Amino acid sequence: MTEKAFTLNNPSNDNTTELPVIEGSLGTPAVDVRGLNTKQGVFTYDPAFTATCSCTSDITFIDGENGILMYRGYPVDQLAEKSSFLEVCYLLLNGELPNAPEMDEFRDAITHHTMLNESLVKFYDGFHYDAHPMAMLTGIVGSLSAFYHDTTDVNNPEHREIFARRMIAKMPTIAAAAYKHSIGQPKIGPKNHLDYASNFLRMCFAVPAEEYEIDPVAAKALDVLFILHADHEQNASTSTVRMAGSTGANPYAAISTGIAALWGPAHGGANEAVLNMLSQIGDVSQVGKYVEKAKDKDDPFRLMGFGHRVYKNFDPRATIIRGYCHEILEHFGMQNNKLFELALELERIALEDDYFIERKLYPNVDFYSGIIYQALGIPINMFTPMFAIARTVGWAAHWSEMMADPGMRIARPRQVYTGYELRDYINIDKR
Repeated sequence: MTEKAFTLNNPSNDNTTELPVIEGSLGTPAVDVRGLNTKQGVFTYDPAFTATCSCTSDITFIDGENGILMYRGYPVDQLAEKSSFLEVCYLLLNGELPNAPEMDEFRDAITHHTMLNESLVKFYDGFHYDAHPMAMLTGIVGSLSAFYHDTTDVNNPEHREIFARRMIAKMPTIAAAAYKHSIGQPKIGPKNHLDYASNFLRMCFAVPAEEYEIDPVAAKALDVLFILHADHEQNASTSTVRMAGSTGANPYAAISTGIAALWGPAHGGANEAVLNMLSQIGDVSQVGKYVEKAKDKDDPFRLMGFGHRVYKNFDPRATIIRGYCHEILEHFGMQNNKLFELALELERIALEDDYFIERKLYPNVDFYSGIIYQALGIPINMFTPMFAIARTVGWAAHWSEMMADPGMRIARPRQVYTGYELRDYINIDKR
């Protein structure tokens, strides 16, 4: 906290309140308003938290004006080019990149936590065959506390570490099992010799009748996507995990709330919405028509996968994944695929049209990730579970950071009440 402060004078009560300014190592400073209620008798009002900081954190930094995203100070483009998802997981959880022995120990721990308890596997049979995979993820992850209740002391640093590693390890297995259940195929267990992304692809697409060959190009693209989605500051799902965790709730229950929040089409479901939008447009010849519809403020049609709440410049994740998107399309010979032709034409227009450029409505990471998932053969209803796999480490890192904070308190927003004033109860026979 710095010595800077705003002074608030209230003419109605002659009170003067000093509001300290909190400055981080980077980014916009914040005004500490915690004393307003006790000293001035007022609350602050900020629907959707558009100008409110809920915590301090040293995990992720976003500069939306300049299109910058950093994990623990490392630019995400460097991590995507040089690192691996598991190394990024270690970084997010521990604050520093691992040395070789630390990485070996961490990778080994994740690898040997990937299997699911057989009793847990039976839970899938209780879901209807057409249940959305996100519904299964929410239920299965929430139930993990029934299996690991001996290591869920939220005040024990060792328990917090075990929990974080267990969640990162098991999420791909849980998501792949949900996919297999939805298509009626036998569930495929993990293989310890495979890397994280390759293991997931095998659990999704292998069948007992034949061997499954890992495509290294597909595995690399998936690993990069996981890196790009690993964390994104105080987004809706991460804030939900923090709020649930602030009650002292079981950490698996807290992660389950994050999965539920991620399911929303305005958050983790955005890449699914992109493919639905492309299907609605239908043909490359219709792109111009729908672009004009998107420009019409009176038309309900909206282009999905363009623009971002935080970024007022090109989403740095989109810049990275755009190259992988084109590489994947070429690798699988899909440049002439109707859906992808349509997407590429929409991308071209958005990058050249003054309407989009002036409003900074660039294609975001959701636009490209949906196309890549489709090219990899991942069905639309699995897009958000893919996001959940990657974001699990971010949720766990933020939850752990919050639980280690000695000043942590239960999250409890206030409101401006707009209902009836005091009125007396009237007996039913007199109403």
